[in-house]
Amino acid sequence: MIPLLAIAAWSGTGKTTLLRKLIPALCAAGIRPGLIKHTHHDMDVDKPGKDSYELRKAGAAQTLVASQQRWALMTETPEEPELNLAYLVSRMDHATLDLVLVEGFKHEAVSKILLFRSDAGHDFSELTLDEHVIAVASDVVLPLEVPVLDLNDVDVIAKFIVEWSAI
Repeated sequence: MIPLLAIAAWSGTGKTTLLRKLIPALCAAGIRPGLIKHTHHDMDVDKPGKDSYELRKAGAAQTLVASQQRWALMTETPEEPELNLAYLVSRMDHATLDLVLVEGFKHEAVSKILLFRSDAGHDFSELTLDEHVIAVASDVVLPLEVPVLDLNDVDVIAKFIVEWSAI
């Protein structure tokens, strides 16, 4: 089973900002990361007016768009009440990945690093530390029983993840 690690935090804490720096650092360390990003918004990777958009909107349950550089599979899920993280991970090509990072999905029973930013409008006592939290990345020192990593030191966070994923 491929290691799965969620980066979870309140909105505005810097999950995407961290991941934009963390992914290249993991790549530099020889890790091939995949990413699943959860969004609460109605999202669409396609654009109105494009053939793929028009064909998908015509009723295709799945649409795969492919070019020499990349391909994307869009699946319509109007009857699905909840996103199923295990199913989403199973759709990824594990042969090309060493680790799957997940942005969001903070309530899933997967290993996670919580982020805490002192000026994001929350108190650290609001952090939900359960058995799946392997560390907290923070911009301030916190008195916690899990490792507290410097949120602003991507290299330290990447090293921690590399060591954790090798376990």
